[in-house]
Amino acid sequence: MIHIRKANHMDVQGISKVCSDGYWATYKDTHSEKYINRVIEEFYNPDRILNEVTNTSREWGGYFVAIEGNEVIGAGGGGMIDETAGEVFVLYLNPNRRNEGIGTRILDAITKQQIEEFHASEQWVSVAKGNQKGIPFYEARGFIFKHERGSYGNEEGEQYISLRYYRPI
Repeated sequence: MIHIRKANHMDVQGISKVCSDGYWATYKDTHSEKYINRVIEEFYNPDRILNEVTNTSREWGGYFVAIEGNEVIGAGGGGMIDETAGEVFVLYLNPNRRNEGIGTRILDAITKQQIEEFHASEQWVSVAKGNQKGIPFYEARGFIFKHERGSYGNEEGEQYISLRYYRPI
């Protein structure tokens, strides 16, 4: 049985692993190894995740995890980007556990938090251009493409593009 719940300090290693593995599986064919390693080192290191699990706010609502047995098989989180707009900042699964509804359940938990705790009426997400795992997932859940922008963390010579998606909630 899979349970979705708010993450705690016991989940840090599992979140780090599922996000790192998910990031590699998603971007290995579209992004450089250097870029992938840089993003994983910045966002999915255990020290940062521990801080993000224990220090939540309106801007970062914390991680939600999908747990099966004692294993983290999915993780995601978001926060508010303005008074009424929430954003999904991260959502990854164990790459072998896709298409089981786990991602939808994590997204639902993030969305519920943004509506109930933070009074969001819209939700945003950035998806890398060419991400054929994320784009169909978010479009199937009512997100509508709005515009492109440069990806977070682009360094000189990198031209990665993020697609901005929106939905009313």
